[in-house]
Amino acid sequence: MRALVYSTRAFDRRALEVANAGRHDLEFVEASLRERTAGLAESFEAVVIFSQDDASSAVLKTLYSCGIKLVTLRAAGFNQVDLQAAQRLGIAVARVPAYSPEAVAEHAVALMLCLNRKIHRAYNRVRERNFALDGLMGFDMKGKTAGVVGTGRIGIAACRILLGFGCRVLAFDVEPSKEARALGVEYATLDELLCASDIVSLHCPLTPKTRHLIDADALAMMKDGAMLINTSRGAVVDTSAVIAALKARTLGSLGIDVYEEEGDLFFKDLSSEILDDEVFARLLTFPNVLVTGHQGFFTREALANIADTTIQNLTDFEGGGLDPENAVTTAMLA
Repeated sequence: MRALVYSTRAFDRRALEVANAGRHDLEFVEASLRERTAGLAESFEAVVIFSQDDASSAVLKTLYSCGIKLVTLRAAGFNQVDLQAAQRLGIAVARVPAYSPEAVAEHAVALMLCLNRKIHRAYNRVRERNFALDGLMGFDMKGKTAGVVGTGRIGIAACRILLGFGCRVLAFDVEPSKEARALGVEYATLDELLCASDIVSLHCPLTPKTRHLIDADALAMMKDGAMLINTSRGAVVDTSAVIAALKARTLGSLGIDVYEEEGDLFFKDLSSEILDDEVFARLLTFPNVLVTGHQGFFTREALANIADTTIQNLTDFEGGGLDPENAVTTAMLA
């Protein structure tokens, strides 16, 4: 099967070539999928895209005219794909639903620990030969209440780690997990979780219902000084509302691996450029904000799993049908 891989970096190509082992005819381009680059897919049967790529209705129409029959994502999230347009055009959509839940969950907890114990600030101090402890005080994780929003595979992995620290774990999900309950997780409404939690960690997909789930009203419910962690999708959080809460000193700290407008920033070296995104630049001015550039998935194991499943999606489609667990349909928007 001929497939064009968009948004390719060196690590993507290595992992996909190992997994592919010559089964499919893959071509790699660094360009992201956009309206202006969709025409590159002419003469291909499938495109392989990443979370930064645009698979909106207009892009899908161009892909369809190029002969594309399958869009397969190197990620679990599918919010950038217009599934209704794909269905109308007869383009199948696939994803990697579980490449490494532990990778993202562990990164979320790493953000928590770094913010709590001010490790990012301590690191810079020590490099300047400043060994003073003023301003670096944290808190014991044991005995604190951690709220986990979304208990899919990643959310459950986060719950397992937090329970290991001795936290009380509250969770919110429209479909509570028996596995999470068996671990000792307590389910609550979102409002109850926000009111009771010392740490809130977001692990839900981005859908119309979860867009700006954490807005000004939600932030107002949170405990003064609480920590907010987002490793899910940037638009689950209203960034402007978060900045207002940080300025008001009601939100204690923020750790994010995702950002609403990350498409113009992440996965690029902009170290010699001036940032045009004033909202993002404002976030970086807060000492109690920690930002990483969508690296939660970035482990050897996760990359290998992503590549294996992506190649398997191409193979399954070529053979007549996708694995139902990997297929993405409009039913998943409900």
